Amino acid sequence: MRPKQMDIFDSLVGEGAVKLKEAKAQGKKAVGTYCAYSPFELIEAAGAVALCLCGTKEKPIPEAEKSLPRNLCPLIKSSYGFAVTDTCPFFFFSDFLIAETTCDGKKKMYELMSRIKPMVILELPQKPDDQDAKQHWLAEIKKTKAALEENLGVEITEENLRESIKVLNEERKLLKELYAYCKAPQSPISGLDIHIVLASKGFQVDRKDYAEKVKGLMKELDQRIAEGKFVNRADAPRILVTGCPTGNGSEKVLRLVEEAGGLVVCQESCNGYRPLEMLVDEEKDPLEAIAEKYLQIPCSCMTPNNGRLELIERLVKEYKVDGVVDLTWVACHTYNIESFRVRELVKDKLGLPFLHLESDYGESDSQQLKVRIDAFLEMIDK
Repeated sequence: MRPKQMDIFDSLVGEGAVKLKEAKAQGKKAVGTYCAYSPFELIEAAGAVALCLCGTKEKPIPEAEKSLPRNLCPLIKSSYGFAVTDTCPFFFFSDFLIAETTCDGKKKMYELMSRIKPMVILELPQKPDDQDAKQHWLAEIKKTKAALEENLGVEITEENLRESIKVLNEERKLLKELYAYCKAPQSPISGLDIHIVLASKGFQVDRKDYAEKVKGLMKELDQRIAEGKFVNRADAPRILVTGCPTGNGSEKVLRLVEEAGGLVVCQESCNGYRPLEMLVDEEKDPLEAIAEKYLQIPCSCMTPNNGRLELIERLVKEYKVDGVVDLTWVACHTYNIESFRVRELVKDKLGLPFLHLESDYGESDSQQLKVRIDAFLEMIDK
């Protein structure tokens, strides 16, 4: 049985849209984003609502394919489809967008999307350990700050920046505490439900209210532990899911793993544990600290992306992982190629079973995925 508090998070995205409409009616500004590299601290410090925008469902993809090629990543097509069909309320209410050059597909899609909404493009350097890259990225962060100030008609002060850094750091620490429930042999919450909690955070008007809801859930989880109520048997296969980001409407792999008897103890992706890993240094110059934190996010667009391998290895040990599932969306070339290095790490160095899945947002391959996941879990079943 699920925690009762999950009823709150099941409806939180819809409630967020209603609250956003109310906030806009009161004169609040909103800034939409599509990527973990977009610095929420700048948006919050500008007094605006920082939003993740819709891009995780299949429904608007056919409309996007009227302008975009069919053999393109579903995340890009879904994002653009929601924009051109005007069916994402968070996009509708956004006054400004922060976009980024993580991959060629998104970069070119943003050229079309910029006809609909004003945006600033963060030019992401792709060698995170290079000193010139760090200086370039700091300049891009400063450019984004200036663009927000100009387009929103505000001044982003150092005081407000430091406050937003503290708020978002506390949120990251809180969500890491939530993930930590899965470190025990039996967990009071499923990996799919943790995914729902994290997926809803980017659609909230009030971050502090969201944090209180997470604390309420964790209080119930503590009570469930005391009462011996767990979602998995003690010998259930413990699975780390890595790879492309998922979201509301594209969580089928997580669902299939847990329906087959496994427990997703951690999700190493841009909408999972990955952006929680590093906090923003609260002692440094705010803009330098923000630039430092975000450049270290180990996305597959980085080269070499050693940070992702190091993070996977540490999470495997911390969460006592029995097997790793690597999810790649169709036509996401960077993750597809990088899967070779992930396989080497997991199978050759760590000696664990590894399963690479390539899929899209549709359900047509669900039965095929189920067969492969069932066989994978049977192979490692303790």
